[in-house]
Formats: sequence, structure tokens, C-alpha cells
Amino acid sequence: MSKLVSPSLDTSSFSFSRHAISQAVLLLMAITAVPAFAQTSSDSKPLARVEITGSAIKRVDSESALPVQLITREDIQKLGVTTAAELMAKVSANIGGLTDGISINVGGDQRGFNSVNLRGLGTSSTLVLLNGRRMANFASPGDDAGVDLNNIPAAAIERVEILLDGASALYGTDAIGGVINFITRKDYQGVEASAYAGRTQEGGAEKRSFTLAGGIGDLSKDGYNVFAVFDQQHTGSLFTSQRKFIPELKIPERLGHLLSGYTDPANIRLTSNQLDYLQEQGFKINGKPIENRLINFSIPTCKPAANLYLPAGTGGADACTYDYMGDTELYPKSDKSSLLSRAVFQLNPEHQLYAEATWSKAKTYYVGSSARVTGYVDYRLIPQLANTNLHTLTDDEYPGEVTLRMRLKEAGNRTSELTSEAQRFVVGLTGTLAGWDYDVGVNQSRNVVRDRDTHGYVLYNELMDGIEDGLINPFGPSSAAGIKLLNSLQVNDEVRYARGTMTSVDFKAARPLMRLDGGDLSLAVGAEWRRERSIFTPSALLMSDNINNDFAPEGGTGTADSRTVEGIYTELLAPLSKQWEAQLSLRHDRYQGVGGASSPKVGLRYQPSQELLFRASVGRGFRAPSMSDLYRPTQYSSTATLPDPVYCKDNDNDLSVCADSWDTRRYSNANLKPERSQQHTVGVIFEPVRAWTFSLDYWNIKRSNLISEIGDDVILGNLDKYGDLVHRDEDKYIDYIELRKENRGSQIASGLDLAIEMHGINTSWGKISARMLGTYMLNSKLQTNPGDPYVSNLGKFVTEGVVQRWRHRLSMSWEHGALGLNLGNTYFSGYQDQNSAINIDDGSIVAANRVKAYSLWDLSASYALGKNLNLRAGIQNLLNTTPPFSNQANFFISGYDPSYTDPRGRFFYVSAQYSFK
Repeated sequence: MSKLVSPSLDTSSFSFSRHAISQAVLLLMAITAVPAFAQTSSDSKPLARVEITGSAIKRVDSESALPVQLITREDIQKLGVTTAAELMAKVSANIGGLTDGISINVGGDQRGFNSVNLRGLGTSSTLVLLNGRRMANFASPGDDAGVDLNNIPAAAIERVEILLDGASALYGTDAIGGVINFITRKDYQGVEASAYAGRTQEGGAEKRSFTLAGGIGDLSKDGYNVFAVFDQQHTGSLFTSQRKFIPELKIPERLGHLLSGYTDPANIRLTSNQLDYLQEQGFKINGKPIENRLINFSIPTCKPAANLYLPAGTGGADACTYDYMGDTELYPKSDKSSLLSRAVFQLNPEHQLYAEATWSKAKTYYVGSSARVTGYVDYRLIPQLANTNLHTLTDDEYPGEVTLRMRLKEAGNRTSELTSEAQRFVVGLTGTLAGWDYDVGVNQSRNVVRDRDTHGYVLYNELMDGIEDGLINPFGPSSAAGIKLLNSLQVNDEVRYARGTMTSVDFKAARPLMRLDGGDLSLAVGAEWRRERSIFTPSALLMSDNINNDFAPEGGTGTADSRTVEGIYTELLAPLSKQWEAQLSLRHDRYQGVGGASSPKVGLRYQPSQELLFRASVGRGFRAPSMSDLYRPTQYSSTATLPDPVYCKDNDNDLSVCADSWDTRRYSNANLKPERSQQHTVGVIFEPVRAWTFSLDYWNIKRSNLISEIGDDVILGNLDKYGDLVHRDEDKYIDYIELRKENRGSQIASGLDLAIEMHGINTSWGKISARMLGTYMLNSKLQTNPGDPYVSNLGKFVTEGVVQRWRHRLSMSWEHGALGLNLGNTYFSGYQDQNSAINIDDGSIVAANRVKAYSLWDLSASYALGKNLNLRAGIQNLLNTTPPFSNQANFFISGYDPSYTDPRGRFFYVSAQYSFK
């Protein structure tokens, strides 16, 4: 009889329509419905005992009571991806991870952070390991805590194990959603060189990489092995002007409410008194009486293509609207390098000494739209207003002063350079002592983030002086002296520096205790001591509060914090019989200043036959508040363009007046307590014949005592309850919205993980294999505060994102001699859009939009020229599918959701790998 094997992964990201699952399964069955007459059986070999993610006890059987997916090095090569972030984008359980697309913004925190988010529970609830040990988190303070995937040495990856179950009982904090364990090569000999080059069909976002690996020493013969892997990558930028689908989205016509009222020529914002006065005087623009506080004397021409006359847009009928989606970046330029070196020495037959050094550096260049400026000038400097006597309106706070909302096109696009650099050193000893399998190690890990404003950010006070002096013209081209002044005001400064350091000592040991009917009763014990430090240093220039669009928060200062973490755990593996196996584990952690938490877990495995296996687990977990949650400095940011119901009511729902990108202040909280979780899984694996394996796992997770902020759109949509978080000036205009970290509410998520795998079958016309991995979500909902109703984001964009009903990765492979072909599909189901816009005529919600399903196909071919040289060519996004239209208002990018889509379009690549020993 065949032996059950775990479905390995060609990774996934998908979504659900009612027919999507059946179509994928039927396609899989149709392509692989061939007779298995030519199967070859492998020779029987002794199976080594290995340790898998989710357990500290080595075992022969890779199928435990916990659901673990495997991505092999071969899978990664077939996908044509070169970074860990690209790889994780193919995992169906990864929902809403941070990407470079999300990082496209101007002024947001944690730019450059690429993360994984299992189950959609948050980046902070997914634990990322490298060779089974922690790495320092992304150092820049912000809402998310986790490992930057840019710091994973992707070229050195041998396999990735994904534990799709809570694992706090073994690993401690952050593992509520699951664990991603990147496992690198450990015993390599010879030299291997590879090169990769790719380009898009429409231009932009080109990529090239080079990898060199080398190793010496046979551990079993020579008693040592030393190897190193170096990787260098470059990716080019992609701008909105380079993609035809951007104008096809018709963003100005459909999403005028999300565009900007800061324009070139500048819009003028009158006070209420000024508007009333000018209307009484019969003031007109182009022969038409003005109706709104926002006016522009260039209408209806404005200054296309970016500055448009859109009466239904944020500029309103008397002013211009700026379409920043015609003037920004979709995909950033980046340069990434990594080096991993590992040495292992066989001290004697029972003991090994190992050392590992990892270095990585990712430099990403973000280009946003040109700077927006809020300026204040005397009305007499504007020729069209010079004779209106506005200075006589003494009820205004500053009589005669008008506000300019200008776009500083002459200063260029706002550009930032974000560098994330990581180092990790591990030294350890492993082996067998007195019947115990042990591993003890010291881990020193560091991440440094440098955020530099390089262009488009100017000194604000000097800019205002230049406008008042007439050198800089807000309404047209500036003089040569004005351009010279602007160039002299350009900021090139490392405005933020952050460093996070983690030092740890860990120990684990396992041994069999006694013989049971199904095998050895085994015990594992372990302990960990960890010291975490974080430093955040803003520059003196930033703290001077004089950088336009990068202002310092009130009271903002540098921070330096540290804490100690201690944890102990134990695990018991009990093969009660040949059919039944139990796994019991318990861990207790204590966080300095936060308190302690115990996390128990029980797993059960039942295999009545070689073809059928049942598994289940139940446990509790926790997430300690991150250093950023506890101590980060107050951060200033802004919302998407959102309407204020109070101001809209007072201004006849005039969007040009009552919709804006409101300022926010984000506060940490030193009194936060840990989140708690309860979770359970039930699954089955069925292998009716050697060729096919089917698995289905149900999972359910509930988080309580949630560490979160209330979403800004939720606050503005529930002012009766959260109005005290909206701070207003004397005119009832929003000064800022308060977003504060608190332990509040709960989150519930549940779903089904489906895996279908057709193992390699040899036929007269080649070897074929296929695999489908998908996640079908049953529930995903969030409670803002205890006692509040739950709000579901399942199949609906709410606040910060959506959880699609169905996501999958389908892959099919064919091999014949030296030739191989691979066809893959990544699928995301459609969903209800955010639909948060307000009709400017009656204040009603605009007609709902449903975001279409998103399906990407990729194709690759490989050819082996002898034993040493392998060539591969491929096409990602084979059908050149564009991102579906979305009216979401959460991200800087408008018109589509950048969290899961790829704006590059059809992408061609070739690679070559040469190895010799």
C-alpha cells in the first residue's frame, strides 16, 4: 500500500466564486487523468528522523497532528520568483501581507516593510523563522511588527515549511496565525552560479539578479562543511504613465472623491465669511457666481493632464481637482543584496558545532506625487482678488488672509530612499548526549532602517517666504530666481533612523522515555532567554518641523527601549498505538513590563489505514504587545480622502468643502496587555492510490483582548459613539483624528484548507504532476469593542482590507527527458467593494461596486543541458490581466487594491544555472 505524504507547495494566493473551486479541480483532474501504468517504485531505504515545524521532537513520519505545507527549492524555481515576498504572495493562506505596492505613499510609516499575514489576522500574528530561530523585527516603529521578508536570503532557501496552526505552545508570542519557517541549505559542496533577467511587455519594472554559491567539505567524510551564498538583485520602477490600464480605470470620472484638492495652479480656499461677502458682492469666475469656498481662476481649463475640472471631484464646481494617479509610481525601484554563510564541524560522532552568518540589505526608492502645500497669503497678492477688500472682514481670525492649496510641481515628485539592513549571527552545538537529542544556540540579530527624504521635500518656512516675496508663483511658472530658490530648499536628509536588536540563548532536548504500542513515548523540553532593544532617532531637521509634507509630531522625540523575555516549554509525543498518536505541549513566557502567559496545546492523529489519516488539535495562544505598540513616538499621518458627516451636514453635502484627507495622530500605549487566542483544527488526508493525495482541514481561531486602533472610517461613520476621538477647531473643522492603541474587542476567523496533489506519474509521453492548494474562508469578522456587534470583512472591503472567500494556487508540470513545462494559476475571488463615497447631491452612499475575481496564469519551460547547466524561460501573467477596478479609499494608490494585485502586466524572464562539483 502507498504511504501518505504531505502535499508540498507550489504556493498559493486565491479567491472564490461559486464555480472557481469546481473549475480548478476539474482542470486538475482533466489534465492529469492518465493511466498510471508506467509508475516506478522507489527502492526501500531507511528513513531518517527529522524535525518538522511545529514540534521539537524528531520523527520518521512527516505527517503530524498539525497541518504543515511544504515549498521546495524546485517549486520556487518553477514559479520564477526571486524574493521571499514574491514567494509568499503565492500562498493562499497569506491574506493582506504588506507589499511594495502598499508602501507606495507619501508620509506613511513602515515603508519598505514586506510581510506575511497568515489567515488575515495581522502581520504581528504570524511568526517568521529562519532555520527554526527568530530574527529581529523590522525596526521602524509602526502599526505592524514582524520580520521584513527583504531580510530573508531567498537564494539560499532549500525549503519553506508553513505551519497553518497556532504555535504559541512551542514558539511563544506572534504565532497565533501560524509559522513560516525558511530553511536554508545546510551541507552544500561545489560551486553554483545563476543569473536571471526579466522585463515587462509595456516597459518598466525590469528585473535582473545574480547568485553565486560555493561550499567545501563533506561532513560525513571530512568532518566539516563550509558554504556561502551571495545574491544581488535589481528591480526597476514602474510609473502610472507606463500602464494603459490606469486611464482605462477612469479614475477621475469614477473616483473624483478620492483625488486631491491641492492643484497646480493652486486652489484658493476662502473662509465662510469671505465666501458670504464675495457672494453678496456678486463676485464671479468666468461669468458665473461662485458657490463654494474652494475656487480657482483657471477653471474650466485648469492644467491637464493631472489638474482637471471635475465638478463632482474634491475641487468642486468652482475649482480644480488633482489626479495624482497620473503623477505617481506603481512599483518602486529597488536594489537588494544578501549573503548567507554556514559552517558545520563534526566534533565527534555525537556532536556538531555550527555557525551561521546572514547579512542582507534592501534599498527601495519610493516616488510619490509632487508635494502638496498649504500656504497662507494676503489676498492682495492675487490680482483677481486684489480689489475685493477682504481685509475688512474683521470676524476672521486673520482678516485678509486666504489659504492656498497648491501642488508644488516645480519641486519635482516626492522621493524617499528606504534602506532595511539586517545581520544575524548564530553559534550552536547539536548532537546526542546521554540519550537526549539536544540543540543549544546563541542568536544575535539586528535590523536597521534608514528613511531618507531625497527630493521633492522642501523647507516650509523658506517656501512661504518665497511665495510672499513673489519669487515662487502658486498660479503659474515661477521665475528663474524662484526655481533657483526651490532648488536650494530641497531636503536631502536621513530623517528617521531605527535599530532593533535581539539577543537570545535557546536550548532544547528530546529523548524517548519508553516503548508504547505505536512507538517511542518521547519527551522534549526547552527554554529561551531573549533581550529585545529598539532605538528610534529622528533627525534634527525633522524635529525642527520645517519639512513640507514631513512634519514632526508635537512632542515627538527619539526613543530607546528594551525588555527581557523568558520562556520554557515541554512537549510529549505519545504513539498510543499503530493508529493513534497524541501530541501535548505547554509553554510559559514572561515579558518584562507586560506579564506572563501560558499556552497549552493538544494534538491527535488517527490513521486507521495507510490510505486514510485524521488529525485534530486544540490550543491557546497569545501575542505580547510589540515594542512599537508600547513605546513608539506619536506619529502624524492622514486618512484617505473621506467625508466628515458633521461638516457635510453644515455645508449642504458639498464634497469640495466637507471631504478631505484628514490629519491623524497615532499613539502607543505602555499599559497594553497580551492578546489571547483560542484555536482548533480538524482535518483528513486521503490517498486512495499512490498517484493521488487529498487533504481537507477545518480551522477556527478567536482572538480576544485585541491590540488595535479604531479605523478612521469607522470613527467618522459612528460619530455618536466615537465623536470624542475627532478633535475639531472652533469652526467645527477637523483638526485631527485620534488613533490610540488599546486592548479592545475580538476577532474570529475560520475556514477550510484544501489540497489536491497528483504525484509524478511516468507515462510513455512524459512524467506529469499537478497540485492545487486553496483556502475557503467561512468566517472573518472583527469586534471593535466588547459588546459591539461583529463586523465582517469576509468578501467585503472594510477599513483596511478584504478577506476574499476563496484563494488558490494551481500548478501542473510535465517532464520528458531534459525538457520540462509548468503551468500555474493564482486566483482571488471577487468581493463587495468598500463603497464609502458619499453622493455630493444628497449625501447618500454611491452605487455599490463589486470587485471582479482576479486570476493570473504563468507558464515556464526548462531544459537541462547535461548535468551542470539548466535553462529556464517563463511568462508571468500570461494573459496580461490587469488589476480589477476598486473604489477602496484605504491605500494611497487608487482605482485598484495594491495589496494583492500586480500592476506590472505580462512579464517575461529567462534564467540560467550552472553548477559543478
